[in-house]
Amino acid sequence: MNSKTNLFGIDSVRDLTKAAVVAALYIAVTMVFAVFSYGPLQFRPSEGLNNLAVFNKRYVIAITLGCFISNMVSSLGAIDMVVGTLETLVALLTINLVTRKMKNLVAKLATSVLIGTFFMFIIAFEIAFVGSTAFWPTFWSAYLTTGISEFVTMSIGAIILYIVNLKFNLSK
Repeated sequence: MNSKTNLFGIDSVRDLTKAAVVAALYIAVTMVFAVFSYGPLQFRPSEGLNNLAVFNKRYVIAITLGCFISNMVSSLGAIDMVVGTLETLVALLTINLVTRKMKNLVAKLATSVLIGTFFMFIIAFEIAFVGSTAFWPTFWSAYLTTGISEFVTMSIGAIILYIVNLKFNLSK
C-alpha cells in the first residue's frame, strides 16, 4: 500500500522496519559481492532490489540509503557517494512514478528494468569524469558495461521479486 500521508511511504514502525531491512539487505548483498560491485566494470547484484520501487514508495528511500552507505567504500571516492546515490534516487523516483498507475505487474517490472538500465548513463558520466582517459570513449564503454550489468541484475531481481510477491504481498 502506498502511503497517502507521508512523502516516503513510512507511516509506522512496521514501515520503518521494512525499509531498514531492505536498506540493510542492499548493503549486505553489495558487500558480499564487493569484488564485482565497484569500479568501471561493476556488477552489483543488489541493484535487483531497485525493482521494489514498483511495489511501494518506501523502498525508494530504503534503497537510496543502502546505496549511499554502500558507496562509502567505493573506489571512486566521495563523488560516488553523491553522484551514485543521486542516480539511484532519480531512477527509483522515476520507476515509482511511471509504474504507479500500471496494473500489470510483469509490465511494471519490465518498465523498471528498462528505466534502471537507461539511467546508468549517469554512472557512465561519473566514471568518464573521474577517469584519466579520453572522456567520450570512456563514457560509451562505461555506459555499455554498466548498462548491461544493470539490465542483467535488475532482470534477475525482477524475476525473484515476482516470485516472492506471489507468496508475500510486497505492496503492503
